Amino acid sequence: MTEVGLPVVLPRVSVRGSGLLADQFGRVATDLRVSLTDRCNLRCNYCMPEEGLAWMPREQQLSDDEVGRLIRVAVTQLGITGVRFTGGEPLIRRGLVGILAGVARLEPRPKMSITTNGIGLERMAGALRDAGLDRVNVSLDTLSPARFMELTHRDRHADVLKGLAGAAAAGLTPVKINTVLMRGINDGEAPALLQFALDHGYELRFIEQMPLDAQHQWDRHEMVTAEAILESLSPFGLIPDSVSRGTAPAETWLVPGYRDAAGNPARVGVIGSVTRPFCGDCDRTRLTADGQVRNCLFATGETDLRGLIRGGGSDEEIAEAWRIAMWGKKAGHGIDDPSFLQPDRPMSAIGG
Repeated sequence: MTEVGLPVVLPRVSVRGSGLLADQFGRVATDLRVSLTDRCNLRCNYCMPEEGLAWMPREQQLSDDEVGRLIRVAVTQLGITGVRFTGGEPLIRRGLVGILAGVARLEPRPKMSITTNGIGLERMAGALRDAGLDRVNVSLDTLSPARFMELTHRDRHADVLKGLAGAAAAGLTPVKINTVLMRGINDGEAPALLQFALDHGYELRFIEQMPLDAQHQWDRHEMVTAEAILESLSPFGLIPDSVSRGTAPAETWLVPGYRDAAGNPARVGVIGSVTRPFCGDCDRTRLTADGQVRNCLFATGETDLRGLIRGGGSDEEIAEAWRIAMWGKKAGHGIDDPSFLQPDRPMSAIGG
């Protein structure tokens, strides 16, 4: 585990020529995060201002066919085994079901998941499952409808709860909940949120707030840390999980006395992106809604694949450009470095 405040130091390893999405430190990307839109139907305080943002013009976004082609190249030529669709809010992408169905037909077939705010999920869950979706992550930061309204500027709390239930009923399991705690706002809700998840058979993941807001107002001193989250959950008597997390971002703990929806020991996770960085095990590559490859969530540079596609580039040229982009990945996100610069794009435009 990397100590808080220390930079990630990885040995340089030569793995070029493998055909995979390798970097100079020996990490290989097998998990593709695909943003389908920068638009969202909520206005979460830690993501964007209440009035919203200047959305990406439609013509700049990848078409459904272009999304499908890039995923096909990633899976069949670059070793991607898992695809997660993000946004913005991916459920508002009209072609979502067709994109999922196309990816489900690939050989080898990758695992598919979606990170969503849950609005509309109740209605769409069955169609998403039938198209090939394996599971969902749903964002839920509070159990209070009034606080939800304060955080998101939308009165849609009940719709999120219905979305969670709809996903579970459709078999999109394990249904995971993503929660960001904010000091003085919802940081006192951690125990109640965990109890809610346990009672419904969901898996809860607390995520440290990261410097990815459009307003650039993130303050490290106001962030609720992984250590503080775990301290607030001490009444549950959490037990460190003996199963290695591998390349997963969440550290997990068992919750004694509880079982999940499948009958396995219940778990709760904490993603300490800032104070407990997992950069050394990162296996992610990212594709934005306008076709740019990002080799890190906090990268300040991108590689344009949309231009290659629309300029007549071959699959082989696309694959090689992607490999070159990933080879340049830094050892760590560098949030603790004095020279750290927050990405120009907010989370809604990058994809979670």
